[in-house]
Amino acid sequence: MAANADSKVAVYAALAGNLLVACTKTAAAVWTGSSAMMSEAIHSAVDTSNELLLLYGFHRASRPPDQRHPLGHGRELYFWSFIVALLLFALGAGVSLYEGVAHLMHPLPIEDPTVNYVVLGLSFVFEAGSWWVAVRRFRSAAPGLSYLEAFRRSKDPPAFMVVFEDSAALIGIVIAAAAMAAAVAFDEPAWDGIGSILIGVLLAATSMVLARESKSLLIGEPADPELARSILDIARKRKGAKSANGLLTVQLSPQHVVVALSIEFADDQRADDIERAVVAIESELRARHPIVAALFVKPQTGARYQEMRESVLQDGSTPA
Repeated sequence: MAANADSKVAVYAALAGNLLVACTKTAAAVWTGSSAMMSEAIHSAVDTSNELLLLYGFHRASRPPDQRHPLGHGRELYFWSFIVALLLFALGAGVSLYEGVAHLMHPLPIEDPTVNYVVLGLSFVFEAGSWWVAVRRFRSAAPGLSYLEAFRRSKDPPAFMVVFEDSAALIGIVIAAAAMAAAVAFDEPAWDGIGSILIGVLLAATSMVLARESKSLLIGEPADPELARSILDIARKRKGAKSANGLLTVQLSPQHVVVALSIEFADDQRADDIERAVVAIESELRARHPIVAALFVKPQTGARYQEMRESVLQDGSTPA
């Protein structure tokens, strides 16, 4: 549960930062009439709503199992993470692109640009603080991996979503500042609209990356390969087990994995011996890997397991 707590800390930090930034950016956009600043305000407002949805996802996912959901509600977090990615695209990117195009068609000069620069500077500080908290929490979960590899292997969407959102926010602030500086320096308001369009493109790209990863987790990803290797090692060392043929894992939530394990038991093992061996494997597995929410063991020979695997590879059917 430590990873879950770390993710919540990152989300709360992002929520506080985005709320402050959204209020200051909105006031500055109304005061100066800057399109890029309005896009940044919309971006921060969307990010604030996204953090609230992620917290709601945490709440829904933490509910205990019931008759309709015997394996719990962990995938609710993946569902709400996917909704957050869609909102970032529909609201953040869509409105920013609209603002930019509208400003290009009807350009208006920026009034009192100094206010915008001050607000963007403060916003950068707030966002940088939130980003630093999110990155530290994210890296603590995968200390030996690169950022790209940690993102690909992560099963915790709120953790990497906050990192991506805050990174996009920092880049967006730089774009907004550069666009406003160009608009003022060249006395050409169209640069402000171009900045808004660039922010929209940035948000669209970010949302598509997040949506793709969230969708993959929502429809079912296997657990970390290191966990699979450890489970097979535990099964192979159990007395009475002739061999561990293979397994199937499905990630239900950042803290829950379901495992289906194929084991070939020795020919002299009776039914009660096999049952005791399965109980012992499950007990050791839960002690070493509390993330495993359910274990299903299928006694079968190695030859039969290989037949099932070949059947899956040939016609895509589910092994019996």
